[in-house]
Amino acid sequence: MPVKSRSDLIRSYFAAYRANDRSVIEAVLTGDFTFTSPYDDAIGRATYFARCWPNSTLFKSIAVERICEDGNGAFVLYRCETLDGKVFRNTELHSFQDGRLHSVEVYFGATYKDGVFVPQQPLS
Repeated sequence: MPVKSRSDLIRSYFAAYRANDRSVIEAVLTGDFTFTSPYDDAIGRATYFARCWPNSTLFKSIAVERICEDGNGAFVLYRCETLDGKVFRNTELHSFQDGRLHSVEVYFGATYKDGVFVPQQPLS
């Protein structure tokens, strides 16, 4: 079986997230996977599935717009639309180890609804 490129792995990760197919995600993540965002400080795999995975049902669409590979990492720019009509773009840094996803760092973008900016609540 040919080895998938990092871009292919990333696209399959987002497609599985949108399809709520946890088995694909579990196969892609390393055992010591970490996830970091403005709300999460390098949480592990189990916490990621408990805290973040349930959000996969909230999306109407997820479109990968750009992937820039660099060594064992790749930056991903994507656009999401939620079921309640909010639209936002985020950037993530994906780091790989032995062909699997080892870590994700998320950087949030602005949110819009019906074309109007939606201010987000600041973190305390």
